[in-house]
Amino acid sequence: MIIRNNRLLWILAILALVAAACSPSGGDATTTTAGTTDDTEGATATTGGDDGGDDGGGALPGEGVSINMGRANWASGYFQAYVYQQVLQELGYDISNPADTELDPSLAYLAMAQGDIDFWVNSWYPGHGAWLEAELPDDSLVGDHVEGLGASFAGGGIQGWLIEKDFADEFGVYTMEQFNSNADAIAAYDAEDPEPGNGIADIYGCPESFTCDNIIQNMIAFGEWNNVAQVIAGYDAMFAEAEDKVGDGIPAIIYTWTPTAYVAKLVPGVNVYWMGAETVLDDSNPAEQEGGAEHQQELGPTGATSFVAIPADQCPSAADTDDGLCPMGWLPATVTPTANSTILEDNPVFEALLANLSLPVVDISLANFAADQAGGSEETYNDLATEWIANNRVIVDIAIERAMVAAG
Repeated sequence: MIIRNNRLLWILAILALVAAACSPSGGDATTTTAGTTDDTEGATATTGGDDGGDDGGGALPGEGVSINMGRANWASGYFQAYVYQQVLQELGYDISNPADTELDPSLAYLAMAQGDIDFWVNSWYPGHGAWLEAELPDDSLVGDHVEGLGASFAGGGIQGWLIEKDFADEFGVYTMEQFNSNADAIAAYDAEDPEPGNGIADIYGCPESFTCDNIIQNMIAFGEWNNVAQVIAGYDAMFAEAEDKVGDGIPAIIYTWTPTAYVAKLVPGVNVYWMGAETVLDDSNPAEQEGGAEHQQELGPTGATSFVAIPADQCPSAADTDDGLCPMGWLPATVTPTANSTILEDNPVFEALLANLSLPVVDISLANFAADQAGGSEETYNDLATEWIANNRVIVDIAIERAMVAAG
């Protein structure tokens, strides 16, 4: 069964994932940035509307400052990029259209370090930390010239593998280890996979240079999943193929993440399961990836682990853990703005705004769903950002006020 246009079902699934990501048992995803319930309860906005940070008619802090914004080449980051652009424009900054400079991570961090772009809001840490280890021509590292700060959203970036439900139930394969060691399951999967008949289960992974492709290579090597290989291709094409297979009852395994509209189509507990991993990648970098020590999935920057509070009806392997948590094998990511260090030093209000503005992950999920349903045009994402800002003036104004105070 393919799930289409079922808003209620999708919202319920997203709320469950958000609750899982923010559960204390999966690590503390709370931040001190504006946008959390504790931050906004009882707060009084003092800077709102078109005046942004202008207190008393003076010049806006960003007047005369042009900043070149980029964005990541995955659609689930478009909405929040437009939110940050518009809020910074309220402060007077001349912010370029993020759609004008769309990059994958392998290029984005290099571009920020060299000053070709100034910032983006799409860093998935800790995995993206690998790109900070790259050397520049002057023998310095990319990480010497850029800085991650704040949180576009905290802890809600759940990621992992989805497996077609009926196939998983038929063969009892609910973890990558169970799948890799089950010869009958491998053979049945291989007969229908992208390279049938090669004796290897070709699972759908990530596009080249998304970072998750490198992490998956390390995971396969670390877990000794010798009967599994990753298909590296354009993600939307891979997802469409996997979605069609699931709809036809054909086995498929695909990496995905939230918040996206993808889980409106492959819904954990309905037509797929979250797949577990009994081995959690450490920092040993077994596939010898550049910066691969940063691919570890044992401990996130907020103290999160890869064990997530997803129920057993969506993640059957959770029933086999002592605490009932789903052994995802992937850390829930805190998605973070990253910027050129010089730009931050020269523009303290800009730096403080990035550190203090954070969006609720549910709102990002709903915006992605709405954009997908509307066809995903740039105008749609931009309009959704405008609407979100209008409906969340308290969050925005508190972030602006904190930025102004922090910058002195």
